[in-house]
Amino acid sequence: MAEGQGGQGGAPPPPPPFFRWLVLVVISLAMFGNYYVYDCIGPMAKLLSAQLGYSDSQIGLLQAIYSFPNLFMVLVGGIIIDRIGVKRSVFLFAALCLAGALVTALSPKLGVMATGRLIFGLGAESLIVGVTTGIAKWFRGKELSFAFGLNLTISRLGSLAAQVSPTWAKDAFDSWQGPLRIALVFALVCVVAAGLYWALENRAAARYALGNQGGTDKIVWGDLLRFPASFWYVVALCLTFYSGIFPFQTFAQKFFVDAHGASADRASLLVGMLTVFAMVATPLFGLLADRIGKRALLMILGSFLLLPVYWIMGYTRMDLVVPMAMMGVAFSLIPAVMWPSVAYMVAEEKLGTAYGLMTLIQNVGLFGFNLLVGWANDLGRAGAAHPEGYRLGMWIFSSLGFSALLFAVLLRRSERGPGGHGLEEVTPDAPATNR
Repeated sequence: MAEGQGGQGGAPPPPPPFFRWLVLVVISLAMFGNYYVYDCIGPMAKLLSAQLGYSDSQIGLLQAIYSFPNLFMVLVGGIIIDRIGVKRSVFLFAALCLAGALVTALSPKLGVMATGRLIFGLGAESLIVGVTTGIAKWFRGKELSFAFGLNLTISRLGSLAAQVSPTWAKDAFDSWQGPLRIALVFALVCVVAAGLYWALENRAAARYALGNQGGTDKIVWGDLLRFPASFWYVVALCLTFYSGIFPFQTFAQKFFVDAHGASADRASLLVGMLTVFAMVATPLFGLLADRIGKRALLMILGSFLLLPVYWIMGYTRMDLVVPMAMMGVAFSLIPAVMWPSVAYMVAEEKLGTAYGLMTLIQNVGLFGFNLLVGWANDLGRAGAAHPEGYRLGMWIFSSLGFSALLFAVLLRRSERGPGGHGLEEVTPDAPATNR
């Protein structure tokens, strides 16, 4: 289990590997349901436009408002996790996800639908922080990056199911409400998985030695500013990568149909392909990082991969499979390489707070770039009659690729200096010490 658990003479043994991996699968299923609900809007974009008359700015709002409460709530969520433990907080946040999915499906009015997405966002990002914190506590010092990779592979099955839902749930797309009812079922899966995780943690607590499960000391807010420089570079990388990928997914299917003449089915499969590549590559990159370290170097390579993809899609007729594959590989690096790195830089009792702060800043980007790109598309009159109108959005996304490369270089320089945390060398056999 987590570092710092030794020294308890006569304490119960740590959980066996089978139990740890079972916990990983169960807690990942909570994120599986969560990811489906998040990604259900993108495949509906054409439907919302055709049946409800939504503009791109309004569709962007439905995704952006998900992030709005997390401009403050997700840090509070991280503190709640540190105070009451993973099992209680994950279940609480899963229940909020279910409530939000229910409200979203109630009415075609933008205000009601946006309120549902806001409630969902209130729970969803904090749920991800809770799951991330739980995995870090169960696997730190062991197969941490690989565990994160498997977690995201399972979670992204939910994204994939949503992104290709127009192919396996065609009848549901006759009405705007059909896809949202399916999302409600996946939100229920999230709650059930959270309840199962609670039961597993209770069972483990009775038999095995566990790490810190909540009830930490009072949070000192000034400590947030004393996280090391490398932590902030990791945060910046998450901000730039996710802001370049998730808001792109909001409009991708509409963009592929309007600008590249793809059918609705092919557009959904292309977006789903991004998730498939990430599902395969994330655990592989996790294994690689566990074996060789070189985390900042891997992020530099990922930034180079991300840089040209938006230009390719905006200005060439190259088969879209190529840039989507490049984006999928780059997309894999953040959860496989950067999220596990935080566990090596931050003390265990502050992990929830650190991941909450990281997710808060990430949501600033998601909120802002969903709105910005929706506005840019409307400004450029983007659509089937004027596909060039999407190019301003492609330039906005490309600027994030340049920023990611800069932060990756700064992270590598920081980690190779005297204040580094060993992210370029850390392996499960030689874990870094927390600073």
